[in-house]
This record gives sequence, C-alpha cells and structure tokens, in this order.
Amino acid sequence: MKYISTRGEAPPLALDEAILTGLAPDGGLYIPEHWPQFSADDIASLEGLSYAETAVRVMTPFVGDAIAADDFAAMVEAVYGADNGIFADPAVTPLVQLGDDEWLLELFHGPTLAFKDVALQLIGRLFDHVLAKRGGRVTIIGATSGDTGSAAIEACRDRDNLDIFMLHPVGRVSEVQRRQMTTVMADNVHNIAIEGTFDDCQALLKAAFGDSAFRREMSLSAVNSINWARVMAQTVYYFAAAVALGTPRQSVAFSVPSGNFGNVFAGYVARQMGLDISRLVVATNSNDILARFFAGGRYETAQVMPTVSPSLAIQVSS
Repeated sequence: MKYISTRGEAPPLALDEAILTGLAPDGGLYIPEHWPQFSADDIASLEGLSYAETAVRVMTPFVGDAIAADDFAAMVEAVYGADNGIFADPAVTPLVQLGDDEWLLELFHGPTLAFKDVALQLIGRLFDHVLAKRGGRVTIIGATSGDTGSAAIEACRDRDNLDIFMLHPVGRVSEVQRRQMTTVMADNVHNIAIEGTFDDCQALLKAAFGDSAFRREMSLSAVNSINWARVMAQTVYYFAAAVALGTPRQSVAFSVPSGNFGNVFAGYVARQMGLDISRLVVATNSNDILARFFAGGRYETAQVMPTVSPSLAIQVSS
C-alpha cells in the first residue's frame, strides 16, 4: 500500500514513511492510494473477535509490508489486549444501549479519558518501532485546546526515539487537561504555554511545518489528524461497533461529535471499505466554523440522538 498527498505534488510513500512524515511536503495530507475492500463475508468473519483481533484485521491492509505482520500484531495486542490495563473496559470501546435501536459507543476508557487515546496509544508504539528499525529520532510538535495534548503526551511519554513539544493557550484549557499535560515528568515531554488563543498555537505549528529547512533539521512530525495512522486506528471502532450490532445483516448510522472532522472521516473510510453505514451525522456545538464553511453558512440546528463526548451515538436499521 502506498500513500499519496491530497494535493498530488508529493512522492508516494509506504506507511512507515507516511507516519514519520505527517504532513506531506506539498502541504497535503497523506491518504491511501486506494481503499481496501471488505466483502460482507469478510465483515461477518469479525463477529466474536476481540477488539485487538478486529484491529489487526481492519488495519493490516493499510500496513502492507511496511511493518512485519508479527510485529504489528504484537503492538496492537499490547495496546488493546484486555489484560494490559491501558483501557479501563476490556471491550476498549463498549456499547451502551439507549433505546430500541439507539446505542452509545463509549470512547473515554483510555488513560486520559479522551477518545483520542484509542488511536494515539497505538501511534506512540508505531513511531517508536519504525524509528528503532531505522536508527532515527523525530520531534513531534502539536497544538491543543485540551484533550489532544494530554492524549498525545500520554502516548509518547518515555519513548526512546522521539521528543514531543505540545503548545496550548495559557488559561484556555480546563484545569484537568492542564494538569494532565504539565505533570508528566518524562525527559522527552515538553509543554509550552502560549499567550494567546488556540489559533495562535496552530499558526506557530503551521509556520514550523511550512519552514522546509527547519522541518528537515528538527525531523518534525505530528500525531494529530493530519497523520494517517490516527485515522486508520480510529476506523477500527466503527467496524467493531457495527459488527456487534449485526452488520452486515443491517445498516447503522453514526452521529459523531466533531471538531476538525478527523473522527467522522474515519467513519467515511470505514464506509468506503465496505461497511454498511447508512448515514454519518456530523454533530457540532457553537464551535461550528467548519460546519459553516462546508455549508456556506447554511445548515440546520436540530436536536439529534444524544451524544456524550467523547462518544458516538449509533442508530440501527434493518
């Protein structure tokens, strides 16, 4: 499997190279050159598997031969294995029934209580594995308004082959999230509080990645939604939830609380792979800049299936 830039002006990369690169040199995002296809029988065969086993099945087509199959399976098991204690619930992302055909997919059982733990706990290991094989080191930088920072730091702390620098707007994150970020006493973790807003943090981040010489000198990479590995790992819980609820015998609709849409994009990927998703509802709050952008300023305000962030609401139809 090769990965190509959404802007079409960067060289194709294998998964390990795409993970380390993060944002493509042309400013685009690396995505697979094609979507792996799962037949109805392939999806049905996931029934009864553990979350870790499902994750290996769903993600292996994206990995290809970039990482040895046994090494990848071991990393997945180390993160999602029921006995490893990383996730508080052995199901990793358990389902809770709300009504006859309505369910909640709980994504908050990771170490920082953020849905981003589900993907980032794997990404930290992927980075370390790839870098150890290459004898390299990277500098991860990110900007956060709260949960991305704490989840990324928890995933990257004490890793041998990377340093992480996380920017957050001083006084503009919750006290719990501030403490999660600033009380990790690991030599490779660095917190930077910025006088300003989250947008100011993002501007600094984009400027760093936009400086090609600086980017190469510091071996910059990222673990937010611009990194394909995160989307890949998030795709798994759409499959796990749908199969638990009866797919491929019936379709499901997901209501996804979204900020930058990386989470709902993972649902779109699952649908492109063959999962029977009838509808993806993007649920947002007053922080609706992307909703207004895509809708040209015109979109509906409505009561939808209740969502408790970080969770997904699911509706089942025969």
